[in-house]
Amino acid sequence: MPEENLPEEPAQEPEESQAPEDSAEAEQAADAAEEASSEDGDKDAIDRELEIFQDLQRLQADFVNYKARVERDRGVERQLAVAEAIRAFLPALDDLTRAEAHGDLQDGTPMAAIAQKLKAAGEKFGLKAFGEKGEAFDPEKHEALVQNPSEEVTEPVIADVIELGYMVGDRLLRPAKVAVSVPQES
Repeated sequence: MPEENLPEEPAQEPEESQAPEDSAEAEQAADAAEEASSEDGDKDAIDRELEIFQDLQRLQADFVNYKARVERDRGVERQLAVAEAIRAFLPALDDLTRAEAHGDLQDGTPMAAIAQKLKAAGEKFGLKAFGEKGEAFDPEKHEALVQNPSEEVTEPVIADVIELGYMVGDRLLRPAKVAVSVPQES
């Protein structure tokens, strides 16, 4: 039994020497995992910042569009308000125009001064009168109250103006009421 007296060999030293190598590999793997997760974290943070930046750009564009729309709507509302206020004064302007045409408004009289001031105030807001004798008839701007056949015309022409039409800018306040000469049918 000589073999029994043999000293036992140390138990697998190579395993003990492998343990430090495994822990170094484990540390390297952990470091790599940390780097990968930090890179993923950095990518996620950059993606999130980019998303927030794009959201802010969209919000800024929406605000600019909103501001432009409000300004445009404000201008339209102003034009509508001016048009409605002037429309209320049209009967008075008609009376003054008739009085002037009949010679009732003499230059230098208080009524002539008032008429001039009202016309100037209307012009300040873009009020334009239209509808003159001899002008071509336009059914979008003129309201024909009378039609007279005539051999002298080749197209409908205003023969007489009964009531002037008025516009503010491009907005029609009231069509001109006119008598129209139309070509006589053969």
